[in-house]
Amino acid sequence: MPRPDRRAVRASRASRAAAAALGAAGLIALAAAPAAFADDAEPDVVVGGVEPVDGLKPGGTFDVPVTLANKGTATAAKVWVTYAVTRGLDFAEVPSNCWTQHVRSYDEMPERWTAVCEYDRQVQPGALYTPETPIRVKALDRALDDELRVEVDWNAPWPDENGEDPVPGTAPAVNLVETQTGAVGSKRLVDVPVTSVNTADFQVTGAALKGSVGETVPMKLGFTNAGPAWVKNTTVKVVVTPPAGTTVVKVAAFCRLDGHVYYCGMRQPAYNEGGHESYTFQLRIDKRVPHAKGSVALSTEARPFDPDKTNDKADITLDVTGADPTGTPSGSASPTATPTTSPTTSPTASPTNGSTGGSSGSADGGTTTPDGNLAATGSPALPIAGAAAAAMVAGAGTLVLVRRHRNQNPS
Repeated sequence: MPRPDRRAVRASRASRAAAAALGAAGLIALAAAPAAFADDAEPDVVVGGVEPVDGLKPGGTFDVPVTLANKGTATAAKVWVTYAVTRGLDFAEVPSNCWTQHVRSYDEMPERWTAVCEYDRQVQPGALYTPETPIRVKALDRALDDELRVEVDWNAPWPDENGEDPVPGTAPAVNLVETQTGAVGSKRLVDVPVTSVNTADFQVTGAALKGSVGETVPMKLGFTNAGPAWVKNTTVKVVVTPPAGTTVVKVAAFCRLDGHVYYCGMRQPAYNEGGHESYTFQLRIDKRVPHAKGSVALSTEARPFDPDKTNDKADITLDVTGADPTGTPSGSASPTATPTTSPTTSPTASPTNGSTGGSSGSADGGTTTPDGNLAATGSPALPIAGAAAAAMVAGAGTLVLVRRHRNQNPS
């Protein structure tokens, strides 16, 4: 190997030293960067004064008193407050400095209405503010177990992409004013429950099944919320018990087997007033069972909003038509069946080929029992084959005796 060039080695060492120096300078600069960025202050606006509402009646209203505080070190040039209510509530009137949007249910979130209000006023650190007129919310006929959300931001929020087009408010604009009283919050977003005095009637519907043994029939069951209220939070299930003498060959959607019964859930829209969920099973009728009857019922969770318990359970009846089958199931061989071939018919297989059983052309059509023997159909194949074998043994014995006699009398 050639000797290294000393000049090239010294140049390489110098370049590495320069790179190390630049890297150290970069690390020093990065270490100093957080201190520089820490000097950039920003607002920290929080919301307070939002309290739960209980005992509201359909058609009633309530005001939403909101206080805003800036806990940051910088002034917010303006703020936006978003009010959101679930589908049992709505806004009585909306100021012109706000816009509203109807948002459909998605990702297990319930349907809701939002109102976004822009307040064109600076919010100073350490000061407390409130809208000069609080926004008003009303309870609809379907109100029961609802929710109110209030959120504040110093950046303009976007409309929900799953909602309808925003609509501007028509009531007079509302300003933000400084106040000396009111609760100081700690969060940018607050959720509170709003409960109303109302009822919702959960119902189930059964089925009347009809068919013959061996037939598969559809079993369609149902759940309905007859209202007038919608229900946001519940863990109620539909419990299905099929009739005796049947087998479920296809399970309905949202259902699972637990022991001898099926527990069925439902989608959120089913809990809306007038909401419905259907469950279609495929049921095979295995045998006739006198007075067989199944059921569909609501699970036993407490439902104080549903005082009518008379429609919480329904029957599943089964009418088995046709003659009641007896003996062995249809399609299997009977041990007392009469052979279809005359007993004098000889088997097509010759015993000289080493076979000990009948061929596929035997009287039983080739059907065999689980242990591999021919089915009991009265076929004479085995007796004839046995007789032939016995004759062969007897003939062989006679031949041996004749040979021995010749050996003893060689003349």
